[in-house]
Amino acid sequence: MTYLFARLRHKASTFRHQPVFIRAWVLPVWLLLAIGKTLIFIVSFRRLAPHLGRRSAIAPWVPLLTPAQEGRARLIGCVVRLTAKYTPWDSNCFPQAIAARVLLGLYGLPYVLYFGMRRNPLEPADIKAHAWVVAGRVPVTGGSSFGHFTVVGCFVAPPLAGVLRS
Repeated sequence: MTYLFARLRHKASTFRHQPVFIRAWVLPVWLLLAIGKTLIFIVSFRRLAPHLGRRSAIAPWVPLLTPAQEGRARLIGCVVRLTAKYTPWDSNCFPQAIAARVLLGLYGLPYVLYFGMRRNPLEPADIKAHAWVVAGRVPVTGGSSFGHFTVVGCFVAPPLAGVLRS
């Protein structure tokens, strides 16, 4: 029992030392992860896709950000990844990408949400899917996945969609 209390005290101390941004967003991101996970199960991808951003040509590009925007994108990625560890359900890459997309949209940060696939060369029927979000040089969620997955879908922040057409 004392081990449990010591562990909880340590977790609380660690949480108190997090930046204010992360402490303020933990509960809302936890709810976003829950909503994202629920939507993945009850809504078809075709109906969910328009809310992820504007579908774009499959091209591995990322929008440029100012240093301040990159800092905010890093904090968003940090709070999403941290909170995903503490959900009682599996908050894998797709719910994390949805939560990150919502926060990046709220802060007006340009982002690209990618979907990728990878086939196991030893077991052709074994296909892995992955979703990740990048903003500038910041891999917000899903890590730097370009070298590991073939991009099969790409959604950009709505303000970027006009830039792509010109």
